[in-house]
Amino acid sequence: FASSNNPEFVQVNFGYRLTGKDVVSIELKTWKYAWPLGIPPFGGSFEAPEEEFPGFIREFGFALVYQRFWWKGLYTAIHMMPAWQRFVDNNDSKIDNGFQLFNTYRLGYHIKLFKDKFFIEPSIAITHRPFHTEMPASFKQKDDQWSKFLFGEPGLHFGFNF
Repeated sequence: FASSNNPEFVQVNFGYRLTGKDVVSIELKTWKYAWPLGIPPFGGSFEAPEEEFPGFIREFGFALVYQRFWWKGLYTAIHMMPAWQRFVDNNDSKIDNGFQLFNTYRLGYHIKLFKDKFFIEPSIAITHRPFHTEMPASFKQKDDQWSKFLFGEPGLHFGFNF
């Protein structure tokens, strides 16, 4: 819904509860971003013009997820996502392709609604990019200034149980 820097983010999850405490899921995702992913969202560099890529990156991926419930609705989860990238310049022309592994380590709480037909899961996460192919030089110059970890990313999943 952002009027500037709209990520055009779409995610669909399909999960299966193995036991009362264990869930496996697959997440299908796509989004775009014009700033390095390692920039903390609450700092002065977040969306700063001098940190912006000379274009944007469009990613497509699927995450494999394991979620473990520990106590009442408290859970942890790990999301491991291979992501295919398209690097686009400021003229909307594709300049290169890339690939990265993007992991998310999440701590959250599952809130049941309407007799557990619906749910919401607020969470906090650490994101990590353990592997990345070589970026175009103009993108790499901006990205290399930032950590491959981001601490404190907020999350909000919501859904319907079949």
